Amino acid sequence: MAGACAIALALALIAQYGWDMRPCPWCVLQRLLYILIGLFCVLGAILPGARRPLAGVSLLVALAGAASAIYQHTVAAASFSCDLTLADRIVSGLKLDALLPSVFSATASCAEAAVSVLGVPFAYWSLALFVLLAVAAAVMSRARRPQGH
Repeated sequence: MAGACAIALALALIAQYGWDMRPCPWCVLQRLLYILIGLFCVLGAILPGARRPLAGVSLLVALAGAASAIYQHTVAAASFSCDLTLADRIVSGLKLDALLPSVFSATASCAEAAVSVLGVPFAYWSLALFVLLAVAAAVMSRARRPQGH
């Protein structure tokens, strides 16, 4: 799961810097959620006793990511301004755009960021990954601890 999150973030940055696909606040928020899920997975691998609770938290974050991807495509993409949306307030409130602007600075409006890759909206690619991560996290949160732990 952590690897999938790292690949998603790498692909987003490649799209941004290699193909000039500028991100909107909802794109940037989803990057943050991928990083959080990845961190929780790494912590779960390091701390086996915390694996199930961290998987549960990862499930909640993945569901939030799925909701943000749906919102991005169905509502935000029709808006020419993303200023002061929930995504914008979270990213700027955490000062991520100032701390690491190359990853967390939104440089496009939601309408400008509504692009497709292979005929599928970028937000739906993100939605698909968040759903897969949620399923994996749900399985992990219900998995029994191995004997001897």
